[in-house]
Amino acid sequence: MKKLLLAAALMLAAQGIYAQKSDIFAPKGKAIKGYDVVAFFKDAKPVAGADSLSYHYKDADWLFASRANLEAFKTAPDQYVPQYGGYCAYGTSQGYKAPTEAETWTIVNDKLYFNYNMKVKDNWSKKREELIEKADTQWPLIKDKQ
Repeated sequence: MKKLLLAAALMLAAQGIYAQKSDIFAPKGKAIKGYDVVAFFKDAKPVAGADSLSYHYKDADWLFASRANLEAFKTAPDQYVPQYGGYCAYGTSQGYKAPTEAETWTIVNDKLYFNYNMKVKDNWSKKREELIEKADTQWPLIKDKQ
């Protein structure tokens, strides 16, 4: 039983190691798992980007579903880059980086946020303003940590 628990813990740790190295959540070098961050604002939904429409920014490749979205990002990337590098907003408020899922997105005051999963998003939404304030304080302390 101990070996099984140890193996599971090591597997989970290995999945999170990459996520912790960069200040942008970029598994396999693709920011936000390859989703088009501009589409969250323009289409109000997660849209997968294309490898042929990519832009390298902040040590990650950002993918886009259209040339127009790519150009919008290139013109004003900080307008579209998610808060806390795309890591979980709730986790950031608690002082750690956690991976996220695209369907957990939220736009608050023209800023894009993600969460670990839908259950975490529901909890985050209940105290969103308070947790954003905490995360804004925590992010500079953890963004460069592994």
